[in-house]
Amino acid sequence: MWVAYTILSAVLLGFYDVAKKRALRSNDVLWVLLVSCAFTALMLCPWLEKGPASHHLQLVCKAALVTASWIGGLVGMKYLPLTTVSTLKASRPMFVVLFSLLLFGERLNLWQSIGVLVVLLSIFLLSRSSRAEGVRFSHNKGVAAMTVSILAGVASALFDKYIMGHMEPLFVQSWTNIYITALLGIIIGIKYIAQKYCGREYAPRPFKWDWYLPLIAVLITAADFLYFYALSLDGALLSVISLIRRGSVVVVFICGALLFHEHRIKEKAAVLGLMLAGVTLLMVGSM
Repeated sequence: MWVAYTILSAVLLGFYDVAKKRALRSNDVLWVLLVSCAFTALMLCPWLEKGPASHHLQLVCKAALVTASWIGGLVGMKYLPLTTVSTLKASRPMFVVLFSLLLFGERLNLWQSIGVLVVLLSIFLLSRSSRAEGVRFSHNKGVAAMTVSILAGVASALFDKYIMGHMEPLFVQSWTNIYITALLGIIIGIKYIAQKYCGREYAPRPFKWDWYLPLIAVLITAADFLYFYALSLDGALLSVISLIRRGSVVVVFICGALLFHEHRIKEKAAVLGLMLAGVTLLMVGSM
């Protein structure tokens, strides 16, 4: 059953990304993140528990990494086609493996080496395909933002391996969302102060209510709950679960093609398939 729960989690995660893209039509990146994260924190309040100060300090660090990753990801979504964003996000497991190896002094085995080369080839092919849409990977703020998002997300994933060894999943999930909400509130407050002293260009757009905002919160809460529940079941394999969760990019890619009528879909679909094959090789080599 853990496979079925993981697949459902991946599907919900895909729709979560699509809902964020829709929400960006009405509000700035920071408002989308703040309001949706506040709804998520509210839904998780029943599971709040006290914990030692050292645990909360670690979760503040995790919240900072997640906030950087989410802001970068949404800025990337704002300036890039959703099909390009989903393909770039599929490369994240490669960076997790590479940084894990660098931190722990291990070497790539044959399968991992082939997987890394395939993913790098996919990124190169994606850059060539995106150039036809006017997106130059070397001179595009959306690509730069996605790079920050991926690297911060990788750092968060590596940090998760440490903190999940001595913290309960719901404790981490509930408190992290509260700290993310607080950080986003501080950032928006700083922008309003900057507006007062430095000019209007520093102020975020006025907030507009959008029903996609609570939908985002519901989707991510449900996706994470199914993910953690799948991990808790007997026989669950983390490597397989991680690979299935990456399948969320397929949902995002399909929605980008159907809902946003994006271009060069066949080329990008081939690149996405190649990248997922590379990620599969990485996972096989890591098992």
